[in-house]
Amino acid sequence: MKMHAMLAAAIMIAAAAPAYARGGGGGHSSGGSHSISGYTRSNGTYVAPSHATNPNGSKSDNWSTKGNVNPYTGQAGTKSPY
Repeated sequence: MKMHAMLAAAIMIAAAAPAYARGGGGGHSSGGSHSISGYTRSNGTYVAPSHATNPNGSKSDNWSTKGNVNPYTGQAGTKSPY
């Protein structure tokens, strides 16, 4: 019986993982992000690749907004949404 409960729990965790990874876990999430490729500026400075929230017209769900945390860097947001 314990084995069935453990198996059921493992299946539920595995099924929920993709939703959590997309940022759909609740809170102030934008529902996703996109990658920004690295590039070299005209003066030779290399700009490293990064991630950004998907645009949606809202300021309250960006990683830089107070109350939110950037999942890639762990930095807390500092900007006011107003």
